[in-house]
Amino acid sequence: MEYKKIDNKLTLYFVGELNSGNADLIEKECQNIIEKNEFDDIVLDFADLQYISSAGLRIILRLKQKYQNVSISQVSLQVYDILQMTGFTNIISCSKKLNNVSIENAQIVGEGYFSTVYRIDKDTIIKVFNKTDDIQQIERELKLAKTAFVLGVPTAISFDVVKVDQKYGVRFEMLDCSSLKNCFLDDSNKYDYLVQKYADLLKKINTTECLDLSIPNLHDIYLQRIEKIKKHLTSEQYKKLISLFTNLKNTNTLVHGDCHLKNIMVQGEELILIDMDTLSRGNPIFELAQLRGPYVAFEEDEPGNCEKFFGIKSDFAQKLFSDIINLYFKNVDQKLHQKIALVCYLYMIWWTCTNTPENQTRINGCKQRLVDLLQEVDDLNIGEDYE
Repeated sequence: MEYKKIDNKLTLYFVGELNSGNADLIEKECQNIIEKNEFDDIVLDFADLQYISSAGLRIILRLKQKYQNVSISQVSLQVYDILQMTGFTNIISCSKKLNNVSIENAQIVGEGYFSTVYRIDKDTIIKVFNKTDDIQQIERELKLAKTAFVLGVPTAISFDVVKVDQKYGVRFEMLDCSSLKNCFLDDSNKYDYLVQKYADLLKKINTTECLDLSIPNLHDIYLQRIEKIKKHLTSEQYKKLISLFTNLKNTNTLVHGDCHLKNIMVQGEELILIDMDTLSRGNPIFELAQLRGPYVAFEEDEPGNCEKFFGIKSDFAQKLFSDIINLYFKNVDQKLHQKIALVCYLYMIWWTCTNTPENQTRINGCKQRLVDLLQEVDDLNIGEDYE
């Protein structure tokens, strides 16, 4: 048996089959290697293991019982199915072996700040993550997508996680799809139809109840965000914000959190979400406030941002957002817009401080607008006439 030790991590490499015919011999080889080395972690590399029987599973169980930090890596789909079916994925960390996929000459069908979506063939798209190499974070997003799908929210369900050069990606089956952005640009006559579908999608998300406590609660998250930007506020402004959010109705309905044009695909007559890492629970005002950011707020301190990010003019983006609000609610007035804008500018300050803290122009601009709105807004509740 081959093995390697790097930085106190001992990796054992398994090949072929691990069954009743060779289990005793392999277990003795494992034990000999382990006894000859000092280590903090043991990794069982299954990249070249095609099959594991119950005798092999008992070897893993004994290793896990004897040594605390044992994990399995590079597991093929066939072997992973065995580990999952027998419950081993619940007691030991297992990572799948990832297929390598080329995006050379692939068409870009969607593009955002954190990821890019490519069409590989007529049946398949791949979402490539540009800002993270944390596979656990990617698998968390897939879990969120499945949660939303089960609750009836139209989301694309993935085949698997793949490697794309040095980045991670997720493979989806998407037949004859296009991004919502491209659909708006390709046929201006369908604007009214598409914006109605868009508003309906948002309402579908924001009226879907979710009692899964593993889904983050945005009400609590926003109170934490206020703490993180506290240094930009006076004592009175800080207290006013805390009061507004403390008194905001806390709901258990879903919030996508980043439901802009480039995160939505159109497949036939259906709009389908492909980016779910921001999925959470909370008041619908959070959805609309965070959507206002890319359509309106970014442009205010960075003219041309909409065209750079979306490939659309700022007046189109502002009209789109305004039309969504008018279709989302039965009654729209200035107060409603002010409430959404206030939450938006709080979000913008936090987002900028977190991701591009050097952009003081945006931080100062959003802060001033937030301060002005604090003088006008006495509560953040938007009623329930969107249902």
